[in-house]
This record gives sequence, structure tokens and C-alpha cells, in this order.
Amino acid sequence: MRLANFFKITAIASTALALSAPTLAATCGNTANGFEQWKTAFATEARRAGVGPAGLQALARTRYASGTIAADRNQKSFRYSLEKFMQVRGANTIIAQGRKRKAQSPAFYQSLERIYGVPAGVLIAIHGMETAFGGFMGDSNVVSAIVTLTYDCRRSDFFRPHAIGALRMVDIGSVTPTTKGAKHGELGHTQFLPGNALEYGVDGNGDGRIDFYNQVDALASTANYLRAKGWKPGQPYHKGTHNYAVLKQWNAASVYQESLSIMGTQIDR
Repeated sequence: MRLANFFKITAIASTALALSAPTLAATCGNTANGFEQWKTAFATEARRAGVGPAGLQALARTRYASGTIAADRNQKSFRYSLEKFMQVRGANTIIAQGRKRKAQSPAFYQSLERIYGVPAGVLIAIHGMETAFGGFMGDSNVVSAIVTLTYDCRRSDFFRPHAIGALRMVDIGSVTPTTKGAKHGELGHTQFLPGNALEYGVDGNGDGRIDFYNQVDALASTANYLRAKGWKPGQPYHKGTHNYAVLKQWNAASVYQESLSIMGTQIDR
């Protein structure tokens, strides 16, 4: 074979291989170095996942959330004993206020249980645990937080669908590039991760939009999420039951599950 033809054939084969090879995923990192370069690569993934111009623009404007990374490295409360965890989370206050909230809006909680099968105690306990009944829903930029966690190597795969979810929520106007939430990018009254918010969100008050910073929408969405994850209406949710296992879908920490079970039961008494 002539050398010129060999190089020509080799060049054609190389081009074909490059076109057929899958695009490499954005490479994660453990410091702010490389974040901007990673965003450029991730934008390609996001576009292919259906993220539109507004979401891509929001991605471009994100900043490395060092506060989120610090919080992610220091989740010590989940290592507490059950007693310590409940004390730190203010379980007695949540139970007392939860009973009052249930008594003040019985029809609302009854309607949620009728539609989704999830009792008031569980939903109220989650609401109290997550944001002190909406008292503090976070001060971190949601999009930057969730994008940073996707870039971070520790749990990239877990957070990737939530980053895509956040960007798609920007596209449809459910959140803005400046929406504030918790350190891990959780939204609203019950702290939904964006991917879950996009999939399980419910317009509970019938105003035509799903707003996780609206209590009715947030609690209806929480009930919808638990039902979708396998909650069985009318069944108990103490430790060892089917519904207790479903609570793990909300938060995988065993102390969190058990606390919800105890507080929910006491609120419903």
C-alpha cells in the first residue's frame, strides 16, 4: 500500500471512530479548580437531557458553592443516637406544634389522607423536621448548590438528575436562577430535591402552578411522593412495617426514619 493512501485511510478511520465514540461525561472535581471547565462539558449533557436556553443560562451563571461542600462534609447529626437526634431536632416542640396545626386545619389533612393515604402525623413531622413548619427554608442558591454537588466527586451520580431537574425547573419557571433553598439545593417547605420536585410535584391549591414555597403544594407533593414510593394507606408505619421502610425513601438516615415514626404517631394520637 502506498504511504499516502495509508495515511488517508487512517485519517478516515480515525474520524469515523471519533464520530461513533460516545461523548465523555464531564469530569468531577474535589475543589473549585476545574468547576468552570466542567460546567462547559456538563452543559452538553444538560442540553441532551432536554434543558433549554433559560436553564443553560442559569447553569452558566452558577458559582462553586463552598458552603454547600462544607455542609456535605459535616452531616454529623445523622450519626447521633436516636435520643440525641430527636433532642437536637426539637422533637417535643414539633409534636406539640404539630398537634395544634392538625387541630387548626383538620379538613386539609383529611383531604390529603383521603387522596394519597398518608396520615397527617407523617406529613406534619416531615414539615417540622425539615423547615420548622416553613420557618426557615434555606439561604443557599438552589441551582449553584445542586450543580456544585454534581461536580463534586463524592456523590456526582446521585445529584446529576437533580441538577438536570433544577435546570429544567428554571426553563418552566418553577424556580429562578436566584431561588434560595437548603445547603444541598432542597426546595421549599419540605425540602424537595429538584429532580424529585419535577417528578412528584402537585398543584395542591389549584392555582395552575406547582410552588414548593406554598405550604399546600409542598405537603400535597410530599404525600404524593410517599404514595408513589409504595406507601400503603391505612397501614401502620412503626419500625419493622412496610410503611416504615417507605420512609427511607424520604431520608435514608435510620435516626431520621425512626424519629418520623415516633413523632408522626404522637401527633396523630
